[in-house]
Amino acid sequence: MFDQLSDRLRETLRRVRGQARLTEDNIATAMREVRIALLEADVALPVVKAFIAQVRERALGADVMQSVTPGQMVVKIVHEELVAIMGESNDVLKLTARPPAVVLVAGLQGAGKTTTVAKLAQWLKQREHKKILLATTDIYRPAAIDQLKTLADMIDVDFFPASTDQDPVTIARNAIDHARRSGIDVVLMDSAGRLHVDARMMTEIRAVHAAVDPVETLFVVDSMTGQDAVNSATAFDEALPLTGIILTKTDGDARGGAALSIRHVTGKPIKFLGTGEKLNALEAFHPDRVASRILGMGDVLTLVEEVQQKVDKGKAEKLAKKIAKGKRFDLDDFREQIMQMEKMGGIASLVEKLPGMSGLPNHVMDQVDDRQIRRTVAIINSMTPGERANPTIIRGSRKRRIAAGSGTEVPEVNRLLKQFTQMQKMMKKMRKGGGMANLLAGMKGRRPGLPY
Repeated sequence: MFDQLSDRLRETLRRVRGQARLTEDNIATAMREVRIALLEADVALPVVKAFIAQVRERALGADVMQSVTPGQMVVKIVHEELVAIMGESNDVLKLTARPPAVVLVAGLQGAGKTTTVAKLAQWLKQREHKKILLATTDIYRPAAIDQLKTLADMIDVDFFPASTDQDPVTIARNAIDHARRSGIDVVLMDSAGRLHVDARMMTEIRAVHAAVDPVETLFVVDSMTGQDAVNSATAFDEALPLTGIILTKTDGDARGGAALSIRHVTGKPIKFLGTGEKLNALEAFHPDRVASRILGMGDVLTLVEEVQQKVDKGKAEKLAKKIAKGKRFDLDDFREQIMQMEKMGGIASLVEKLPGMSGLPNHVMDQVDDRQIRRTVAIINSMTPGERANPTIIRGSRKRRIAAGSGTEVPEVNRLLKQFTQMQKMMKKMRKGGGMANLLAGMKGRRPGLPY
């Protein structure tokens, strides 16, 4: 997300930082470039105008012009103004009502609403330890009820059954009654998607809203639709008292205009970002962290939270003890580390959150391909237990068999074995003393498992 905008802003601000002193002329030039970058990112024009005006006013202030490092001060101002237009701070779900707290989820058809409901259920279950009930009033879309039931089973939360011949308001009321009797903490109520703001459908969802009196009414919108996302959120807010917005498909949105526009235009906070297809690909929206990512400063706090939530601590401790006892790091261990990385969103997601990684050369960034993770796992899976434990026995005929079994080529098997040997040496350096210092020295600027 924000790839195009990030590149343009970072280049513009790099030139500003390089100025020994700032003048009205070079500030004006920089602001023109920032304006173009924002418009190309499909940010709403009123938002662009307000942002540029505020940055220009502050950049020409005495505290910046007389600063020892005026360029750095401008970067700080841009960061702060990005945070301001996106909402200052994370707006958490307000679930303190008497149980069950009801969250009504609305949105246009095709925005990923039903999957987002399941993602939100898993997020609340894992992070907040809530007992969740999923229910849907979508009696129109074929198999909508079955889809939500399947998702509920996948994440092991309760589901309220319904049928297409029932009235949506009746379904909603019955689901709330069931939740009260069952000790449910939160009811996530899915609703029928709409192709556009249809009067009849809006009347229906207003009736559902009145029947369940939700503590949160969330609007799910596809971030890739840009200005249409802002327009549809505005239209829904006129019909329903929205309390927040969830942006989906942000992993496929290189512009990010919706994220930068929607709070300023609608006044409604973005509460979550959908960052992928998997059911754990949902993250709370923190404007300050997102602004840092846009400017290439990384997002260490989110990275730490993901490690805490997604990394299997038991397996990590087991590997640490194994290495400490002097046992060999083998290909089973290597595969486990790769799979843990994939749980955290893959290499691309990790790189985005690490400070300074935006400065990596293009030829390095081009090789940040999460598909390679799956190919690597396939190669290791095609080996015998003996080969994974002792890779030195893997030679000609074995390599050909492994390549055929994994749908790859022998050179890819060779490359994996070379990468694994490098990783083994790094682990050995850590075991012998010096810990992370020796590990970094052994890497010589490379990232683990990658041949550069």
